[in-house]
Amino acid sequence: MAPGADDNLYEVEELLVQPGIYFNPQTEVLVVVDDSVSIDQEVFNMERYEGAEWVRLSDETPIDEDGRDRILQTFQTHYHPGFEGSVSETALEQDDDEENEGEDGQEPGRED
Repeated sequence: MAPGADDNLYEVEELLVQPGIYFNPQTEVLVVVDDSVSIDQEVFNMERYEGAEWVRLSDETPIDEDGRDRILQTFQTHYHPGFEGSVSETALEQDDDEENEGEDGQEPGRED
């Protein structure tokens, strides 16, 4: 069963210490937290960085855009307005690749 909406809500302080991909619906900002990287700490011993909490390493976003879009699509498909933790019919049917018995499937280009 899919987790409830409350299971996916985080405060900034919480998300910064837990790897994952987070989205702020008010600002539409996506944050990726990856703790698998290791940087030589001697770089940050320089006086310039002393006491700094955050240092921007680059303006570039090293995230695969197709992968990001798939994650956003999956989230949007599985959660929708309604009862807390509700899962859409589309999400429930998404894993059902088999056609129902007696159905030929829709012909390409046909709308019905």
